[in-house]
Amino acid sequence: MNKTEVYSWRVDTNLKNALERVAHTEKTSVAKLLDSIVRSWLQESSWLKGEDEQQQRLHSTAQECFGTLSSGGPDLATLAKERVRRKIRERHAGIRAH
Repeated sequence: MNKTEVYSWRVDTNLKNALERVAHTEKTSVAKLLDSIVRSWLQESSWLKGEDEQQQRLHSTAQECFGTLSSGGPDLATLAKERVRRKIRERHAGIRAH
């Protein structure tokens, strides 16, 4: 995740020390620890659930519009351009036939 925003605030010395001890114990940085704590709190308090549901609706709508490619083969990325063009031709041919 690309982080571009900075947020700072003052905390009590005891809280800062506790955060640093936990971060050290977890072998992570205080910033990552705080990020994790805040994300967990937001998810538990349902603040992010509405956003997740909206993203799921958008993905579903986009999938209906664009369709999907399915393949068990390892060459999907190599052949994707060809397959996408074929699907578009087939879709347009189906539209014209109506």
